[in-house]
Parts: sequence; C-alpha cells; structure tokens
Amino acid sequence: MSIVPPTLVLASASPFRRELLARLGLPFQVHVPNCDETPRPREKPQALALRLSEAKARAVFAANPRQFADALIIGSDQVAVCEGKLYGKPGSHAAAVAQLRELSGRCVHFFTGLCLLDARTAHEGQKLEGIVHLASVATRVTFRFLSEDEIEQYLVREPAACHCAGSAKSEGLGIALIAKMEGDDPNALIGLPLIALCDLLRAAGVAVLQGT
Repeated sequence: MSIVPPTLVLASASPFRRELLARLGLPFQVHVPNCDETPRPREKPQALALRLSEAKARAVFAANPRQFADALIIGSDQVAVCEGKLYGKPGSHAAAVAQLRELSGRCVHFFTGLCLLDARTAHEGQKLEGIVHLASVATRVTFRFLSEDEIEQYLVREPAACHCAGSAKSEGLGIALIAKMEGDDPNALIGLPLIALCDLLRAAGVAVLQGT
C-alpha cells in the first residue's frame, strides 16, 4: 500500500523563495499569506524573523484549514540588522540608494527564520493549530565601500533589489556589493535556507532525494 505524501505549501509572495524551493524537485503550491509584519517594540531581529516565518505559515493554514489539512506549510522571513538598526525591503529606488549608502563598508547580520507547520497534527474543533518546527540561520555580510555611481549602476541593472532586505540581491549582481560572506547556507541570504529545510522535511517524513 503506497503512502500519499503530504501536500507541500510555500507561504510566500516572494519569487526568490519560490525559485529556491523548486530546486528540491518536489511538487508544491504557493499561497500568499496575509499577516502583519510590523516589528514589536524592542523585539530582537532573530526573534522577529522566527515569529514572522511562523505567522506566515499559520496565516495560510488558517485561511485554508480544510484544503491543507494534510499539508506541510513552509514560512520564511528575513531581517537585516546593522549596529542595532533594522533594514527591510526598501520598496523603492530612492530607499534602496539610502540603504546602500548607509551599509557601504559595514558589516550586516542577516537573520533568516524558517518554519515548517505540520497541519496533520491539527485537530478540527480543538485548540491545536498544528505543530511547528523552527530554524534560524544567520549570515554575516561585509559590504564593499560603494561609490554613488556604483550604487546607482547596481540598482539600474538590478531593479529587483528593491524587494530584498538590505537591497542586496546576492544571487544576482548584488554579489558585487559584497566583500565577505560568512554563514552555513548561501541560500539563506537569498531568502530560504534549504539545508535547514531539508532537515525539517526529513524529520516530517519527506525523503527529499526520493521525492516521497
């Protein structure tokens, strides 16, 4: 008797996370979460990334409890911090210019939170909302000293950087901004720590290399 593998769901609007998850060769669905991403007062960057990664997964499950009753739902979020200041997605060319001016020649810590929500452990009519498994991956990035012209040319050639924390699209031209990178998983900086995700999927019964 064959065992039906759980449905895999990515709770994200990010095309970068979608591309990363596709590398594992597993079928998955994408659903955009609806949740408040406002940091709490005095919330630590790592705690913020973990909380939002879980909030995204739970928001997708709460909106589709019957559809995803047998699903494994993946949530992820990233926070960049430099000397106590948070740097999110700039959202505009002007904001990205301002970010890169500030980060030029400085060390930035990127905290990438990961959540795998096992909806199979939730019980309808009870308060259980599904067991979550969390992981956090830190990446230390040292930016090169950047001239005004280099910043401008980078953002013109890499407009998607406006949708990346700290304006650094490292899988593209953003690699030219970086003098040094230290971390356990280069995918974490892009937005989805695949090494940690493979560990969580295996623990949940998904043999990634066999696809079941």
